[in-house]
Amino acid sequence: MQARDLMSTNLVVVPPETPVDAVAELLASRGISAVPVLDAGGKPLGIVTEGDLIRRLADQPPGPLGWFLNLFRNPKPLIQRFAKAHGATARDVMTAELVSVDEEATAEQISHLMEKHGIRRVLVVREGRMVGLVSRADLLRAILRPEAPAAALQDDREILRAVIGAMREQPWTDTFWIYPNVQQGVVTLYGFARSDAMREGLRVLVQGIPGVKAVEDHMDPMPLVVRAML
Repeated sequence: MQARDLMSTNLVVVPPETPVDAVAELLASRGISAVPVLDAGGKPLGIVTEGDLIRRLADQPPGPLGWFLNLFRNPKPLIQRFAKAHGATARDVMTAELVSVDEEATAEQISHLMEKHGIRRVLVVREGRMVGLVSRADLLRAILRPEAPAAALQDDREILRAVIGAMREQPWTDTFWIYPNVQQGVVTLYGFARSDAMREGLRVLVQGIPGVKAVEDHMDPMPLVVRAML
């Protein structure tokens, strides 16, 4: 699925001059956790989240020792923290480092960006203007949305090729030490498994291939001499 299929378009946005109190009231009354900040042309300038506003409550004046230590620190983070804690408008408190995608971005790409940057939402832009927003909740709905099942493979040789192909796609499988066999849709795994986690991962991987009726684990524990070669 792509961003255009996942994104929310009925969004609440604010201009940069919006008072912070009005932003807080907006979040509380609408039951939302963030609001994008746009200029008059629809270009995203930043986003105000609950975390940005909570920092205002958490900010405390430094004690004598903190004041002394701050003399030796880079002042930029302190200035930014002060502005967020005491700013009067959305522009003052917003997070300006935005992560955005275009409408063709896939769900996997968006998930990777969220994981990489530790964020909960990604803006969707078209020609520099915001057209939607994809949140973690949107991604979860995509996961839970039922998809048409793939046609089950009927031939054992086709199933075997699919099993080997699926194993090769995963960086954690020991394809050199594991030998699958297929008889009447039942996949039997022979060879050596380095851990119980490997056994479980292979079972889940193979069981998900259309046409597989059952998975039987006949793998032996990996010998120490083989493990030392890995």
